[in-house]
Amino acid sequence: MTSKKHINIITLGCSKNLVDSEKIMGQLQHGPFRITHDADGPSDIVVINTCGFIGDAKEESIDTILQYTEAKKQGLVQEVIVTGCLSQRYKDALQKEIPEADAWFGVDNPSELFTYLKHKYNEGSQERLITTPSHFAYLKIAEGCDRTCSFCAIPLIRGKFISRSVESLVEEAAELARKGVKEILLIAQDLSYYGFDLEKRSMLADLLRELVKVSGIEWIRLHYAYPKNFPTEVIDLMAKEPKICRYLDIPLQHISDPVLKSMRRNTDKASTLALLEAFRSKVPDVALRTTLLVGYPGETMAQFEELLAFVKETRFERLGVFTYSPEEGTKAFELEDTISDKEKQKRADKIMEAQQEISFQLNQEKIGKTFRVLIDREEDDYFVGRTEYDSPEVDNEVYVTKQDDIVTAEFYSVRITSASDFDLFGEKI
Repeated sequence: MTSKKHINIITLGCSKNLVDSEKIMGQLQHGPFRITHDADGPSDIVVINTCGFIGDAKEESIDTILQYTEAKKQGLVQEVIVTGCLSQRYKDALQKEIPEADAWFGVDNPSELFTYLKHKYNEGSQERLITTPSHFAYLKIAEGCDRTCSFCAIPLIRGKFISRSVESLVEEAAELARKGVKEILLIAQDLSYYGFDLEKRSMLADLLRELVKVSGIEWIRLHYAYPKNFPTEVIDLMAKEPKICRYLDIPLQHISDPVLKSMRRNTDKASTLALLEAFRSKVPDVALRTTLLVGYPGETMAQFEELLAFVKETRFERLGVFTYSPEEGTKAFELEDTISDKEKQKRADKIMEAQQEISFQLNQEKIGKTFRVLIDREEDDYFVGRTEYDSPEVDNEVYVTKQDDIVTAEFYSVRITSASDFDLFGEKI
């Protein structure tokens, strides 16, 4: 009997890429292959699912490709296949620069990878091999993006926004629940736009009303919502529906009107502040996560200080910051990148210093309170979990003192006994 070829899938970049990898693995598992994900050691074939979003991500992707082509020279790997966003955008140039890689594929025609591997591709299949802990999974509700943000290359890579049907998403959520998933994290390049290509309106609330009916799913988390035309009925749903986490990831990028205009965000400071006020007035305990971009071409010190003041005044529960990197083909690429990398990093550091203090203060206020915590893993003297206000890998964690009756993938009431800048400590009650 012929032994199965070992295919190791390497995933770089965001959770949307991770779902793509899981779906590749889901179909390949039925072929003459042994499938692993991000595994160490030798393998017959390595498939690198790359990211091409910003400079650091591109560099990581290229470094990873070079790492595995070197492993190929050493006889540890037989074939190196590259797919994903970086390959989609720069395939011709990369083929010339790194001829040691055996094959290059983009994201717009996934069947090509399967043809190369001599395995049938089922276009309608939503089958996945989940790589996250078994109790949570990402649910990608759309592909592409119709926004025209000046700094972002995603529409150039992923194309126009294409929503999946409510029915297919509910079906996938139900299948995930049957596998033991208790938390689903809705992702897309822009949750706010979901449904516009189907019915010329946001259908996010419609989708949520159906997903909360799925038995076994206890938390539904919202990631990557665009502030412009955010469907406010979702706020009302979040306030009354216990399955929808009081959590929203809403990347704002900036708050200065001239910068927002140059970024082509189609929103302004006043409407942003009004939206944040609507959330906090209707869902007082909401945890708002945002992402900011500093060092954008022409960002003056006064505009940066306005952004810093906004962070301090708004007191986001969760916040991340990127430094601007020019992306070929975008509108911002035409602008002079006048701010040095050193100054960009200095501004990012100032934002995070302010956020660290805010996070510490907010966490101190939680001491003595009790929260529902989903346990993700066991680590040293603790079980480590999250509240509904925390998403995996990017947000705070709760370190729960070990007790014999605690197991992973279950919910517990935990009283917080102490807190640090970005973590909580507590005991099961």
